[in-house]
Amino acid sequence: MRSTDQKFSEPMIRFMESSYRFGLIGGFFCLLAFLVFYWIDIDPTNFSLIFGYVMLPVFLFVGIKFFRDKANSGSLSFSHGMTIGFFIYSIIAVISGVGIYIILMLYPGLFEEIKTSKTAVIENNRQLIVDQLNEASFQVTYESVLKMIPSDIAFNDFIWKIIPGLFFTILISIILRKTNF
Repeated sequence: MRSTDQKFSEPMIRFMESSYRFGLIGGFFCLLAFLVFYWIDIDPTNFSLIFGYVMLPVFLFVGIKFFRDKANSGSLSFSHGMTIGFFIYSIIAVISGVGIYIILMLYPGLFEEIKTSKTAVIENNRQLIVDQLNEASFQVTYESVLKMIPSDIAFNDFIWKIIPGLFFTILISIILRKTNF
């Protein structure tokens, strides 16, 4: 007879075994995109987020489908899809966020370039921000950009992998849901 802990841990191990590789590969690609965009002189923070929006659904779809077809005998409940998706997008977000943080800490010049670029964007759009909001909003935004540190960029990347990851996971889990009777 199995213990209760073992009975509950077996499915979780199956979920992790089915999802970790998609999360690792996805996180690596997001981190690589950050570097490539920097190397080709494109704002790596904005374009790596866009890249993440394109890559997240691909890795989530393939990972959830892999679990359904290979690890779960062709069956997928909504909760299974949500669990697999959670693991995948969380791993992608952690690898991307931590990787970006490490890169920015190792290359402070890169961080300063990003900060200067974001400051210039805010300054160039001053009138638009003031017209749409007010002068106080502009000042708060401008001061927050000036106070930005590397962990702010990394945390922003992390959050913008988690939020769309949840959204895409819900959609993909519904689309791929399949039960065997």
